[in-house]
Amino acid sequence: MEVSRIGILTRKAGMSPQDFRRHWSEVHGSMVKRLPGLVRYYQHHVVDTSQLGIDHARGAWQVDGFSEIVFESRAALDEALNSAAFTPTTGDVSNYVDSIRLVVCEKNVVVPSPEDSGRPFVKRMSILTRRPDIDHARFVHEWTGKHACDVPGLPGIMGYTQNVVIDRYRTMTETTTWEDLPVDGIVELWFPDADAIVKAFASAQAGITQTHAKDFISTITTFLVESRRLL
Repeated sequence: MEVSRIGILTRKAGMSPQDFRRHWSEVHGSMVKRLPGLVRYYQHHVVDTSQLGIDHARGAWQVDGFSEIVFESRAALDEALNSAAFTPTTGDVSNYVDSIRLVVCEKNVVVPSPEDSGRPFVKRMSILTRRPDIDHARFVHEWTGKHACDVPGLPGIMGYTQNVVIDRYRTMTETTTWEDLPVDGIVELWFPDADAIVKAFASAQAGITQTHAKDFISTITTFLVESRRLL
């Protein structure tokens, strides 16, 4: 199973969104692409922070972008993070972000994305935090089981990937706990357009998925993103 490390980024205070994007893409991106074993590299730029039809409590996340580096395995990711090519990326982070929180995830592709199909789409990413009375094993069981079966029934859905968190970092190199970084999953959903998202979550099928979500998820914090694949 592929493994990704996803960064949750808040841009540097006083830095314009344009300068943030430029530095992230042109400067930092060129460094990251040198990591050994890197399979794919995405920068997901946040363009909208509304829930768009989700009937669920929202977390307090302030996010300007999600970084994502994808490897064939956790061993390959760890090898890249211990390589000489990784060192320059750690020193550059403070030049364009004030906060970066990182999660290592196993990727569960439920419905393949339309990104190589040539069809138009919009992409939504969501940060999930489990209920405090639900442990990690129960969260994974519910999310990758019943929820993974129900969500593809939403009208208009074009793609659905679950990123199941297996490790957390408070900085580029320092691991941390769930209590410090309460992220249990990151969702990727694709729809034809923003109106299709609203319609999907007003459907009867959404009633099923959202009722189930409240059984194991505390907050769902959603963002529309413009995804750029750099590798």
